[in-house]
Amino acid sequence: MKIEFTKMQGCGNDYVYINGFTQNIKPEDKPEFVRKVSDRHFGIGSDGVIFINPSDCADFEMEMYNADGSRSEMCGNGIRCVAKYVYDKKMTDSTEISIVSGGAVKYLQLTVENDAVKKVRVDMGEPILTPAQVPVKAEGDRAVNLPVLVKEEEYRMTCVSMGNPHAVVFVDDVEKLEIEKIGSDFENHPVFPNRTNTEFVQVIRPDYVKMRVWERGTGETLACGTGCCATAVACVLNQKTGRDVTVEVLGGKIEISWDEKTNHVFMTGPAEIVFEGTISWE
Repeated sequence: MKIEFTKMQGCGNDYVYINGFTQNIKPEDKPEFVRKVSDRHFGIGSDGVIFINPSDCADFEMEMYNADGSRSEMCGNGIRCVAKYVYDKKMTDSTEISIVSGGAVKYLQLTVENDAVKKVRVDMGEPILTPAQVPVKAEGDRAVNLPVLVKEEEYRMTCVSMGNPHAVVFVDDVEKLEIEKIGSDFENHPVFPNRTNTEFVQVIRPDYVKMRVWERGTGETLACGTGCCATAVACVLNQKTGRDVTVEVLGGKIEISWDEKTNHVFMTGPAEIVFEGTISWE
């Protein structure tokens, strides 16, 4: 059968989007489908696949898969693209919508120009800092500036969940970082029961940082929305920036604000359609 798809990206974090309202792939077939589609040599090429489904608790559901076919709870860049998809394709006419992913409902505000979404502000909710809930194996009520040994070298990490696990590591120079040599070791380190996403962060000034990210199940990507949120939280916890910070990733810039009164993290960034087409699936 032919499956219609839309390739989208937010700051270079690219996914293939499938309309689950009109197209049905069996749940047991989805991991294989995702791996085929995500392959950058033999498939469409992406950081994963996101299915946009009906929901009983929100306006839409985001069902997200990493490129290796594993499920992920949340994607900040992905959820912004879902918002653009449903508005631009007339599945909603509201500029304030709710989307559930991994059991958590997020609320989004859409900025529209010429009848198309240009950027999206997402209420990402409260950061989770309790180690057992991140999850990370650590003592105490927060995992802040903890030592971790990777390839016989000690790093300091701060662990945050934004619906998915993150380890934020501050470095002197992200451009010189050989992320391909250590990213997988962080991801699969035994202190992370569910593996982890890892953000390597260079602080430029109190309101601006640079970040490179190794995403769980995918490898290095050009951006990670939840990773930018986790980065901002870690910066505040380590007294490196204020609560409003621009995170520069390889694919662009994302604005993060950690509101002191509500304890919610807000993320604002772009969402764009790359191309559309059909793919055969048996």
